[in-house]
Amino acid sequence: MLSEKKCAFCGDDIIASYGITYIRNDGVIQHFCSSKCRKNTQKLKRDPRKYKWTAAYQKPQSKK
Repeated sequence: MLSEKKCAFCGDDIIASYGITYIRNDGVIQHFCSSKCRKNTQKLKRDPRKYKWTAAYQKPQSKK
């Protein structure tokens, strides 16, 4: 049975046999839904909590 994976940057579901799997030297496995997410994580070193199109941004913010 195939399992759905979550994108490491945006949090979207990745359909089986799609996306990019990246294995770092320390053994951490990262799954990306697109090259946009991969580049934002690795090359640009961006924080997903600062971008409206990611699931991390859309989580409820604590009230001040």
